[in-house]
Amino acid sequence: MSHELGSALARTIADARTSRGLSVAMLAERAGVSRAMISRIENDSAQPTAALLGRLSGALGMTLSQLIARAEGDVDRLTRADDQNIWVDPTTGYIRRAVSRPSETALELVEVTLPPGASVSYPADAYRFIEQIVWVLAGSLRVTEGADTRDLSAGDSLRFGPPQDSTFHNPTAAPCRYVVALNKR
Repeated sequence: MSHELGSALARTIADARTSRGLSVAMLAERAGVSRAMISRIENDSAQPTAALLGRLSGALGMTLSQLIARAEGDVDRLTRADDQNIWVDPTTGYIRRAVSRPSETALELVEVTLPPGASVSYPADAYRFIEQIVWVLAGSLRVTEGADTRDLSAGDSLRFGPPQDSTFHNPTAAPCRYVVALNKR
């Protein structure tokens, strides 16, 4: 992630929090994140991970795509491949490409590349206002929703059930590429 995007994300999170009338403590409680971490992110002194951004975006009532798009100021309906927003998790190397720009419509498409052995977990709150389908393009993906674990291979898709803590894990030595179709409720 570029320093400019990191700084813009810091401002966007702070703006979204204050526009919703939330204190740092309230957002921390909703997201299950420490107040100190939120302050460090908003002050642009810490790089958030995908899991952390998922917690914050869910607590703010936004998808991760909306949060990143607001940070980048996107408004055009056409998104050329070279212009698609890419974000890389600083901890896992997870690569998230916003295939569609978040908009006021309910549908978003995101392509993810999950490195070998990497895992990304999200709390149930990150899913409370979205439905999603995951479609594996290449590699293998292990998806855990609550106590239910499913192994997906290229071509497989999984529609998520009611919001539960979820983990995406690549159990192999090769990258896994998948598309997430998000429908905002």
